[in-house]
Amino acid sequence: MTRSLSRFGLATADARPDVLLTLVNKSECESVLADAPEAVRALARLNGFKGEAGRLLIAAPEGDAPAVGLVGVGAGDDPFALAAASEKAPDGVYALAGGDDLDAETAGRAAFAWGLGRYRFSRYKDGPDARPQFIVPKAADGEAVGRALSATYLARDLVNTPAEDMGPDALETEARRVAEACDAKISVIAGDELLKENYPLIHTVGRAAEKAPRLITVDWGKEGDPRLVLIGKGVCFDSGGLNLKPGEGMSLMKKDMGGSANALALAQMVMEAKLPVRLTLLIPAVENAVSGSSFRPGDVLQSRAGKTVEIGNTDAEGRLVLADALARAGELNPVLTVTLATLTGAARVALGPEVPPFYTDDDALAASITASAEAVADPVWRMPLWNGYDSWIDSEIADVSNMGTPGPFAGSITAALFLKRFAPTEGSWAHFDIYAWSLKKRPGRPVGGEAQAIRALFDCLSERWAPGK
Repeated sequence: MTRSLSRFGLATADARPDVLLTLVNKSECESVLADAPEAVRALARLNGFKGEAGRLLIAAPEGDAPAVGLVGVGAGDDPFALAAASEKAPDGVYALAGGDDLDAETAGRAAFAWGLGRYRFSRYKDGPDARPQFIVPKAADGEAVGRALSATYLARDLVNTPAEDMGPDALETEARRVAEACDAKISVIAGDELLKENYPLIHTVGRAAEKAPRLITVDWGKEGDPRLVLIGKGVCFDSGGLNLKPGEGMSLMKKDMGGSANALALAQMVMEAKLPVRLTLLIPAVENAVSGSSFRPGDVLQSRAGKTVEIGNTDAEGRLVLADALARAGELNPVLTVTLATLTGAARVALGPEVPPFYTDDDALAASITASAEAVADPVWRMPLWNGYDSWIDSEIADVSNMGTPGPFAGSITAALFLKRFAPTEGSWAHFDIYAWSLKKRPGRPVGGEAQAIRALFDCLSERWAPGK
């Protein structure tokens, strides 16, 4: 799929730059300025510029030559520091000094960083916005950069949209839009049809809401190619159900469909890149609401897999809808199944909001994911599927409980162990307990919805199934 890069503030290599940018590390600031023209040194002195992260200075041009810009990158440990320049730059055409000499990886990361900084969630708020353009360095793969930025923008937009406008029906609309653009097939089972088609957990979790629960399925690829199943938790708002969350706990629950947003964005990347896989995307889309038909603590529910589930807490609903989707995945004989979900607060206690944990029993897959995460600067961290805790989710009256005991210990692990009981027995399975939200502003990463783990996963999938391999 060929797309215009201008949406991301990117221009082709044949454009003429107005400003040449130099990235300045704090430790190298003095030596960089020593080699700079006097006008640039004077500007830096007047502004006290020492290479601090996020600083941008632009000196007046001399004659017909491009102006010189200085971009502070601090200690140089942020791979997306250039995004600060795209956030602050006035209109004009920008390029990296020496950009034509960059290797493909560095060039692509620079273009991606610039595009990150151009992201705006503007659905509800208009205003003047500068539109600076950055010349993509010659060595960069513009198509790959565009795919990654488009997926990131998509995930962020979906998570940022309030539940009033991003309920199960709206999430279905977005999935249909992506499927149509990628020539994929889409089918939806909604409302009481879920019971007829044997998806009882998805129906039960979503039945109390005004907007009907549904299972969204997107299929793409050729028969005979290895089956890849992506599953995204689509709880479009989580009140906690009858185990009602406090107001503070509900304040960010529009993001509880962040797993589905990221799974849809990853699926888009796979389809646009035409990886040789048979892709199935499953999104159980529900709202966990409160009404007379809400499910209750103590209920015992049937699942598609035939296992019964005792409800210890109605606020542990995401693992329930994923269980039915995982059972469906197992019927497809997948080579690889991946679940993405904003599943537990315990994952944030363990690793914070910026490093999602992931779980898998496949050591080779874990090593590949970890290597890809490092290569594309999309951090994840493997956590153990510790079998010693598996008995914590046993139930006295059902096959499994949706809450781990004793107490609050190892909540992310026991949630993953719950999913493991429903995961396909064929092929590999990996589960990502993501946050899908940025709590603090960083270059290219504003406070709000975030894409997490999908660039690492796409790189891993590409290494395994690159076209022509």
